[in-house]
Parts: sequence; C-alpha cells; structure tokens
Amino acid sequence: MFSKVLIANRGEIAVRVIRTCQRLGIQTVAVYSEADADSLHVALADEAHLIGKPRVAESYLNIEKIIEVAKAAKAEAIHPGYGLLSENPSFARRCEEEGIVFIGPKADVIAAMGSKIEARRTMEKAGVPIVPGVSFALDSADEAAKAAASIGYPVMLKASAGGGGIGMHIARDEAELRQAFEGSQKRAASFFGDGTMYIEKYIERPRHIEIQLLADQNGHCVYLWERECSIQRRHQKVVEEAPSPFLDEETRRKMGEAAVRAARYIGYANAGTIEFLVDEQKNFYFLEMNTRLQVEHPVTEEITGIDIVEEQLRIAAGEPLRYQQEDIRRDGHAIEVRIYAEDPNTFYPSPGRITAFSAPQGEGIRHETAVQGGITVTPFYDPMIAKLIAKGPDRQTAIERLLEALRDYRVEGIKTNIPLLEAVLSHPAFQAGDTTTDFLSKHWKPIKTK
Repeated sequence: MFSKVLIANRGEIAVRVIRTCQRLGIQTVAVYSEADADSLHVALADEAHLIGKPRVAESYLNIEKIIEVAKAAKAEAIHPGYGLLSENPSFARRCEEEGIVFIGPKADVIAAMGSKIEARRTMEKAGVPIVPGVSFALDSADEAAKAAASIGYPVMLKASAGGGGIGMHIARDEAELRQAFEGSQKRAASFFGDGTMYIEKYIERPRHIEIQLLADQNGHCVYLWERECSIQRRHQKVVEEAPSPFLDEETRRKMGEAAVRAARYIGYANAGTIEFLVDEQKNFYFLEMNTRLQVEHPVTEEITGIDIVEEQLRIAAGEPLRYQQEDIRRDGHAIEVRIYAEDPNTFYPSPGRITAFSAPQGEGIRHETAVQGGITVTPFYDPMIAKLIAKGPDRQTAIERLLEALRDYRVEGIKTNIPLLEAVLSHPAFQAGDTTTDFLSKHWKPIKTK
C-alpha cells in the first residue's frame, strides 16, 4: 500500500478521499487554488500546496504544476477524484512518465472511452448493446440529416468528446436538426476543444441506469450492482439511488454481466462505471463509460458495505481484488441528492458567502461536504456544495429519512436547490418509482422560495 497520496481535486471529493486515506494510515497531500485557501480539504490533509489562481485552467487543470508538487512532496500516487483531470489521458500519461501511480485506468483506456464514437465502436465489438445510431463523425448538417433519415426521428445530436449535457440536442425533425447542428458543434468545440458530432436514436422516456465495476490488474472484475440516476436537470444528475426500483433480477444480472464483459474487453483496471439507457421494455443500451470514481458512489457503498475509494487504492497498489461476484451482497436501499448552490427554479448558480450552515444528522444519514459557515462559494467551480445520502431497509424508509434530513438542512446566505429536492422526493411519481429522465420536464413546477 502507498505511504503518501496526493489528491488532485477539491471540495467534498477531496475530503472523501482524504478520510479513507487517513483510516488506512496513508499520508495525504492537498493542492488548492487561491480561492480555496480556507477549504476543508486543505485543513484536513497532512500537507497542502498552493498551485495557482482561482480559475481551474490556472490551478486544478495545471498538469505540470500538480506533477511538480507530487514529486516535491514525494507522493507515490495521485488520486484524481472526479471531474477536473480525472478522465484526462494526458494527465494519466504524465503520471506514468514520472513514475507516479495514477489511481485509475491506463491513459490509453481513458482516451478510448473518452471519445464517445470510439467507445460505441468498442462496445459493439465487445458484444454490448448500443443505441442505434452512427459511429462516425458528422462534419456537416447535411451529413447529420442523411444519418438521421436512415435512423428515423427523433434523434439525439451528441458531442463525441462531451459530458454534462453540453452539445446535446433532441431533434424531432430535419429542420430542428439543421438548426441545432452548428450551434451544438461550436459549443462542443468551445468546451472540449473538439467539435466532433454524432447521432443516436432518441429513446423516449428511458431510465438512466449505471453499473459500478471494480477490476484489478490481473483481469478479475466484479460489478457492485446498479444505480439509477434518471432524475436530471439539463442532462446532469440530481437524485441517484441503489438499487433501481425498475429493474428485475434477470435484467440486473444481464446488465452487470455486460458491463464486466466490456471492462474485460478493454483491459480495464480500477473503479469504473458503465452507463446504460434502459427503455420501457427493459432493453438496455450502452451510453458511455466513466473511467473514474462517480459522484454518486456513496449509494453503492451504503448497500454493499464496500469502500470504493479503498478498493481504488488497493487496486492501484497492485493488490488483487478481494471479492468474487458471489460475495457482493445488497442490503437495503440508499438514495443520494446533490445539493447545489443554485436557484431551484432557474438552475442558475448562486455564489456567495454562507452565513449559517447546519447539516442534519439521524439514523441512516450520510453527509459529504467541504463547506461550513463563513465560507464563500465562488463562481469559479461547479456549484455542487454537498451530497446527502439516506439509507433504509427499504426504499420508502430511505425516502422518508432523506426528506426529514432535507427539512432539517440549514444553509443561509445563498440559494440552494433543496426546495426542488424536497419536491422531487415528495412527488407521487417518484414515490411510485416512476423515475424516467423526463421527470423534471414532466412534473416540474416553479417553487416558492424565501
């Protein structure tokens, strides 16, 4: 096992990784920007190093500076968390070149899965179902229209290098597709430096269900069941739960086995997630692979009792996986909500100083954050400020515990999406497990806020 690990991230995920390292007796190195000097992850780490100005390009995305700090601190490994550099193959490659262990898969695997077009081709070869569509780049609106005609409308226009819903657009006819193509292409190029576009058949009212994987460096791989992440705004997840209220045991097993087959085909090692779209008939289709730790990993930890961050560290250190598939049990139900510093009606970020902060406690409640009273939420980073997780012996108990915790949650000085989360969890459709990706567009109503 490692003696010292650098965490190349910030916020609650940096705190999360630090706590597991501390439990395992591993020293931690934090990096921070000028805006995060007072952040909790800086205070908790054994040592912390300033790496630049507030903007991510000048700090958390500065590969050479992070490598420089890791070498100076004599860190043996780097945990990238999620977001930022976690799925950057250049960063993983630089770690390899410097003899620093990157706690994640190899650079070439990250690169292959980072291109959604390449990932589609790979999954098709691995025998994993993919959404009907094209697996080549579309250079013009004319090419897109031709491809859409062969697939049939409605279609989903997507950026190959995309994420977070950027560059995505549903088109129900050719006119809408042509109108959206150039704008989506430019937006993708602006955000990802790559405007490559492709098209898939748009599946009406799907579920977004993902399979959590663990794979060691010897080719042994297991799945830790599924998470349903269908409640989304702007194609970004808001509520996640495990297990899915929709799947039957046979479909659950088939999805798990397909995910393991995919991981083995590409030689995957470490924690990873295969995301699927599941239609109303329980047909499932590969959506993408996340070659990193997921924001919603706590719900899987709660129902399996497995610390996924610990397993990441062990796998990266060369240890064999400690589990066979039959060892992975399910216990109860867990639901996570992402708490954002944002207006619950417009979804616009709400940066500012937190004047009062009090997190709820109670049976089955888990809270992960890096904020506290007096801290300023800056406009430089993702507006997620915390994750709140509730576990119960069944889904209804988990919902009730989470609702009670949200009602006890106190954040003053900024707006948050807590009223929206309460509305979602209280809605009869959610309580009945009717959680398709169109949930908010179908059921959302303006919420009165203080």
